[in-house]
Amino acid sequence: MKKLFPAVGVVLVALFAVSCAPKTPSYRISQRPEAYERLSEKHKQLVSKGEIAEGMEKAAVALAWGSPSDQVEGLRKGKRMDRWDYRSSKPVVTNNIYGGYGYGGYGPYRYSGIGASFGPQVTYVPYRKATVWFINGRVEEWQREAR
Repeated sequence: MKKLFPAVGVVLVALFAVSCAPKTPSYRISQRPEAYERLSEKHKQLVSKGEIAEGMEKAAVALAWGSPSDQVEGLRKGKRMDRWDYRSSKPVVTNNIYGGYGYGGYGPYRYSGIGASFGPQVTYVPYRKATVWFINGRVEEWQREAR
């Protein structure tokens, strides 16, 4: 029984490490080789490098950039439009200084005494990293944050 726990720990650590690994175009291609094979040679080269171009189908964009964070649909120029947004987050560091005396309680928790906190605080702020507009299922326009 004692030998089982280290083995379970190793497996859990390995699963956690794999789940945190970034998904690259080559990983996405390995998961969907049939979709990759249907692409033109030009689009295969772009997808392999994680790039997209005007005229690409949604499947090619999904292989190159991954699944979108948000999807919006509607009409644009009288044609069916889909917009894929890719989101990320940026750390924002602030310095706060707080000090004071407090007494009170919240529910079963009670506190009293003098407290202080200071130093940097990191907050992650979401932002739109990239957007792709599709008309009739093909890339019409795209934009992304400059690298």
